[in-house]
Order: sequence, then C-alpha cells, then structure tokens
Amino acid sequence: MGAPRSAPKLGSRVWAGGPRWGLRNRLVALIFAITAAAVGFVYLYVVPQLESSLTAEKLRRLERVGNDERAELARTLGAGAGDAELQALVRVVSQSTDSRVTLLAVTEGEEGPAPEFVIADSQGETTAIQGDYLAAQAAVDDDRISSGVETVAGERVGTSAIPVEVEGTTRWVAVLSSPLDDVEDNVALIRRQILIAGAIAIAAAGLVGFWAAGAVSRRLQRLRRAAEHVAQGDFTSPIPIESGDELGQLARAFNEMQRRLEGLDSARKEFIANASHELRTPIFSLGGFVELLETDDPSPKERREFVAEMRGQVERLQKLTLDLLDLSKLDADAMEIRAESVDLRSLARGVAAEFKPKARVHRSKIQVRGRGEALAIADPDRTSQIIRILIDNALTHTSQGTDVTVTAVSGNGAAELIVGDAGRGIDKRSQERVFDRFYTGDTAQGSGLGLAIADELAARMDGGLEVVSQRGFTAFTLKLPPGSAS
Repeated sequence: MGAPRSAPKLGSRVWAGGPRWGLRNRLVALIFAITAAAVGFVYLYVVPQLESSLTAEKLRRLERVGNDERAELARTLGAGAGDAELQALVRVVSQSTDSRVTLLAVTEGEEGPAPEFVIADSQGETTAIQGDYLAAQAAVDDDRISSGVETVAGERVGTSAIPVEVEGTTRWVAVLSSPLDDVEDNVALIRRQILIAGAIAIAAAGLVGFWAAGAVSRRLQRLRRAAEHVAQGDFTSPIPIESGDELGQLARAFNEMQRRLEGLDSARKEFIANASHELRTPIFSLGGFVELLETDDPSPKERREFVAEMRGQVERLQKLTLDLLDLSKLDADAMEIRAESVDLRSLARGVAAEFKPKARVHRSKIQVRGRGEALAIADPDRTSQIIRILIDNALTHTSQGTDVTVTAVSGNGAAELIVGDAGRGIDKRSQERVFDRFYTGDTAQGSGLGLAIADELAARMDGGLEVVSQRGFTAFTLKLPPGSAS
C-alpha cells in the first residue's frame, strides 16, 4: 500500500483553482437563461397574439365597410339589375372597400337555404367558385354578418359575409374578402425583429452578466483569501469596502469579525503568557524554599519565616487557580447564576466582616454605609464574590492606613453598591484597561483577574461595573437591577 495522502491545506491549489462551474459561470448561465426565456416568451406568446389581433382587426374592417354597402346592394338587387349592372356594382364596392367582393345567390335546398352559386365577382376570376365560403353559410344560417379565415386557391383569405335581404328574406350574400399576406408579412417582420433584438439582448446580457459576475466573483475571492489568512492566524489583511451593498456589508462584517478575532487571539496569547508567569512565580518560589530547607539548616526563626512565605505562595496559587477556574466557567457559559432578591447592604456587611483581619494588618478601616435596604435582583453568592473582589482590590492597591467605604443605595431604577477609597487614584490610561484580564496597573501583587471576573459576573446578572477615579479618590460602582420586598 502507498503512503496515505495528506489533506490539502487551506489556501492550496485545491482552493485556488475552483470548480469548472463556479459562481461566476453559474451567474452568467442564469442571466443568459433568464434573458433567453424572456425572448422565447415574447416570441412564442406575443407573436401569435399579434397575428391574431391583426387578423381580427382586418375582419372587423371588412364587416364595417360591408355593412355600410349592404343597403346599396339590397336596393340594386331588389330592382332586378342585370349581370352587367351587378358586375359593375361589385367592382364599385370593391374599390370603395379595398377588398374583393363576391356576390352569391341563396337558394332553397334540402337542408335549407344555402349560397349555391356566384352571380358576380369583382375580379371575375374562376377562383370565385373555388372557396367553400363557410362564412357565407354561417351568415345565411344566423341571418347576421359572419367573418372568418378561409383558404381560396391555396391562399389564406379573411372573409366577411354580409346577408342581403329583400322583403325580410335573405336572397343574396355579399362576401368581402382580403388576402392575409400583409398580416403575415407584418408578423414575419416583427418575428425577425424580435429574433434579432433577442439575439442582441442575449449577447448583451451575457456580456453584462459576465462582467457583473466577474466583479462579484473577484470580491468573493478576496473574502476567500482573507478567510484563508484568518485560518492561518494572519489578521492583518482587511478587505476593502467598495460599496454599501450586501457584499460590502459582508466585507464590513468580516473585517469586524477579523478585528475581534485578532483581539481574542491577542488576549489568548497574553492570557497564556500571563497565566504561565503567574503560575511560574510562586512555583519557583516554593521550589527555592524547599531547596533551602533541604540543603541548609535554617534556624527555627528562619524556618518559621520560610513556612509563612511558602503558605503565602500556596494561597496565591490557590487564588489564581480559583480565578482561572471561574474564568473558564464564564467563557464556557457553565457558571450557574441564580436570580433572587438580595439586600446589598446586608451582603456588604457580611463580606466586610471577612476582611477585618486583613484590614487590621493594613491598618485600615472598612465602613459599610446605607440607609434601609438596598434590594437588587441578583445571585447572592456571585454578588458577594464581586464585593469581595472590590474590597480586596481596594486594600491591595492602596497604602497602609487608607480607609475603605462600602455604600449601598437604591433608586433611579437601579440598585448600586459603591466601594471607594482615598488612595492615590488610577490614571486615565489604566482606567480604560482596568477590567482587562491579567492587567495590573501597578507593582502590587495580584493576577489581574479579579476585576475582569467581577465585570463578567455583573454583566451575567444584567448589571455593570464602573470605575471613577482621580487623585485621592477611587470608586467602583456595581449596578444591578432593582428588587422589591417580597
């Protein structure tokens, strides 16, 4: 067996070549088919309709002029005119109506009255007796003008039969006929024009479709190449936005996606680097102390100091591990958030009691303020976690002796908890990044994860976390949906 073939990489010739029937060819074929279908519809539907309309119009004209001459024909025939006079009459009518006029006599037969023979014809030709004159028979049967298309001597002719009555009885039928050659010629001309115009339209549609499909295809190719760059980890190739159409909106959305992916990728790399650093520092410190304990013989005092320092590093590792676990749960949307009515002032008082030992070491006081209940709809455990993070952050990033105040208020459509201190403040640049993961604005110990977790938790509870700081004052405000007393 041969070696297995490796899968093609993104951006290889498998992608670049494209299928024979790519989007461009399909678009051109679609435009060509639509245009050809439109031309075919016009040719197959409009042309027959046009021929029918022209024929009907010609027959209506014959009926109209024939009806105008009926009175003169009845008067002449009723007066017993001779053959020469009848022949002269039909020629005069033929000239005035611009049609051939054939005069038929109606006789009684076994099946009723019928136009049996020709008594006069404006052209005086033998073809006058070669037609069936179905319109004439219909005119006799219905006693009204009848029209139709008949074939006389192999030629399509439009005929209009006018019944001529004498004393209330149809005695003669005047058949006005006109060849349909002009109709057929007009239809043939229009048919040729439609075919020529259709061919031009199809060719033009093909060219325009080829150009338009090419433009769309080129823009999609740029999207494909940009997607390949993104798949390879290159986020530095934005797509030019050439228009405000759907493809332009797609390009804009793709660039926004690329920007966010670049930010996520940068955050991921920074997260890995910072997490590695934060984990490596206490581990190396612990390793150093273990090595000292193994190789040296420290005094009891030094041993107690080593153990205390090791305990601090273990606590730091535990806190970092818990923070990373919380972040992973938030990223995976696996952290359970309960929504119930909580009193922020009561929660703040309980968390502040936890920090009394640390505040005593820091020579600081934690004061909880507020009047009455400050009710919010939130998860009590996660809200306590946020308060814990804010108080710990205030004690960690301020000098010894700096007091911390926690104020719970309710009103203006929100419940708020404000943790403030009188420290040196946070500069403007750091305020913009204070909620970023692993960001530490000073040299104080910390992983830079606490405020990021607090901000995420507040957002999950339909709230928010804000910071206001200036020299000598810093306040973090937790805003949550207001609750009501049950």
